[in-house]
Amino acid sequence: MSDVTDDHVYLSLAAEHGESDARWAFGTGFEDPLHGVDTTVPDSVEPAELAAYCLALGDDALVGAQRLAEWCTRAPELEEEVALANIGLDLLGQARLLYARAGQADGSGRDEDAYAYFRNAADFRNVRLAELPNGDFAFSVTRLLVLSCWRLAVFQRLAATTQDPVLRAIAAKGVNELAYHRQFAADWVVRLGDGTEESHRRMRAALAAVAPYTDELFAPRPGFGVDPADVREETTAVLGQVLDAAGLEPTEAEALPGQGREGDHTEHLAPLLEELQGLARAHPEATW
Repeated sequence: MSDVTDDHVYLSLAAEHGESDARWAFGTGFEDPLHGVDTTVPDSVEPAELAAYCLALGDDALVGAQRLAEWCTRAPELEEEVALANIGLDLLGQARLLYARAGQADGSGRDEDAYAYFRNAADFRNVRLAELPNGDFAFSVTRLLVLSCWRLAVFQRLAATTQDPVLRAIAAKGVNELAYHRQFAADWVVRLGDGTEESHRRMRAALAAVAPYTDELFAPRPGFGVDPADVREETTAVLGQVLDAAGLEPTEAEALPGQGREGDHTEHLAPLLEELQGLARAHPEATW
């Protein structure tokens, strides 16, 4: 990881991805990432494990996108409102691709709508940090920084090593998107942490609120895909780099019991899903 030397911390973080000047549409692009990719599940991959892995990553993205959408009309500035909405759209796009692959892999034939709209909270496998209420802007950008640092590290490894060509293509597309998400969040963390006394206080409070949920990101999960424990060191190093530039220190906290990956969620997920799923459940056969 390169040292942070630029006036804007996200420029340093983006340098290795070549994305410092190419941020239009936040890396989404307009090409089909699966064009020409063989969708057959390789013999070396257990379909059920692939489906479960895609489902978990898809749930992280869908729930995170829904929380970011809640900032529409509420962000501190119009530019930030547009940026958060576009980051949410990036995550929504990742969720759609991951759900589609899950439906292919598990043989159920379920489409992305079935996974997004017609499962209850206990069936979701997202990490709990993604489902927490937005809080103030300091909390939301702190959460975005933590999740994007972690997810980027996972996607980089998937793009390079996973045996499933479809997941590899999805991850390769997501790397540039997540690099920008990390840049955006890092810039705001530095601006607030190194800003006024009040913004610094709020950043410290945000770090304390996020801390009990971060260990869940790295809980070992043997089997298919990237073991989250393998990205702890890299994720922690990047976060430390940003916090140092912000004049902040990492907050230690005892991990909360339970795992969102096992369907053990906070009380905040069900209301989020009720809002997300309400229209589809009220008109399940509707087409648009």
